Amino acid sequence: MKKGFLSNYFTGIAAKYLSAVEACPERSNQHEFNGISSLKILLGEVRRVFPAKLYYFGSDDTDTISSEISLTWYDARENHISRSEYRLYFQANPILEQADAGDLLVIGLTCDNNLYVIAAKANTTIESQLLWLFGLEKAIEDKFEVKKIEDESDQDLNFASRYILEELGIEIKEIAVDFLDKLVNTFKNSFPSTRIFSKFARDTFFLEVDALINPDKMLVDLINHEETLFRTFEKYIVAERLRSGFGEDVDEFLRFSLSVQNRRKSRAGYALENHLEFIFQSLNIQYSRNGITENKVKPDFIFPNISHYHDPGFSESNLTMLGVKSTCKERWRQVLSEATRINKKHLFTLEPSISKNQTDEMKFNELQLVIPQSIHETYLKEQQEWLINLADFIDILKRKQNSIF
Repeated sequence: MKKGFLSNYFTGIAAKYLSAVEACPERSNQHEFNGISSLKILLGEVRRVFPAKLYYFGSDDTDTISSEISLTWYDARENHISRSEYRLYFQANPILEQADAGDLLVIGLTCDNNLYVIAAKANTTIESQLLWLFGLEKAIEDKFEVKKIEDESDQDLNFASRYILEELGIEIKEIAVDFLDKLVNTFKNSFPSTRIFSKFARDTFFLEVDALINPDKMLVDLINHEETLFRTFEKYIVAERLRSGFGEDVDEFLRFSLSVQNRRKSRAGYALENHLEFIFQSLNIQYSRNGITENKVKPDFIFPNISHYHDPGFSESNLTMLGVKSTCKERWRQVLSEATRINKKHLFTLEPSISKNQTDEMKFNELQLVIPQSIHETYLKEQQEWLINLADFIDILKRKQNSIF
């Protein structure tokens, strides 16, 4: 399986922070970006019309919108003997109408010469993720900083990189061809339950480390392997279903398409829980998964178990709760209302570069974020000092368990 690189998707990017004129084109009747002379490095010096996908990421999930338009790159003084004045013209669109002055703007040129135009609200998680993915400094100003991505000299895409690309609607190209026959022989033409598929992933993967030595690496390796298997099998199933056709049954086509999307969204969180459970079992850590607490709420994990949680004589200081969300977004607050006997709660996530505003709010609400060690690098240094990894969390559980039993 070939590793993925950012250069498989983009040949270069340009980034800046929007000015008031650019963010409010209706006030100035302007439909062009300012400070673009450096874009010649990326877009060349010939008049071109680029198909473009536009994204706007606001403060939460409901603020995300997208559209497709064309952008025109041209020299407004192309007939002048000695002067040039390059411009990037865009049609009126709802994406940039949502943007504010100070929001991050990233323009990416893809390998097939299309453009991605991404606007992200200032001080949000997606802004942090874009800055990290493209190796940009927070201090970039209102003129475009251009970076070429010419070869595979950049590091290969890790879990965090792939996650951010998927947020941009970019389909990851990696597939595990070597496992396709085994997938088809085992599951025929349909997906099994997530628990069964997670076990298949563990059974078909040679682990370089065990849970005792490096649980963080073990978990990420398993998640990456299962994700690749999932993509491989999904591509096969979709191709087979398209090959058989839908006739003129539009409703059946829509149902199938929706089922594909829903499976993608729901499986990641369950897969993460499955592999965490496997690691806890490997280390003989006592736990209850989805045990019922107050108001019929079912936290993902309670330690040492749900019976001790409901025992009023059992010390609350020896109880631990772990919520599990593959991505946090705005949903992390749900964890605060779970397992009310436990004041300080823990939340495990794979999401990279959560904004400082959100992690500060988590700290204020006594929610400790647990993230695999390899994803810590996507966070600011001051955030990294507060984060704990899976090994740290397991140490907490072991100390408590040893003091009880």
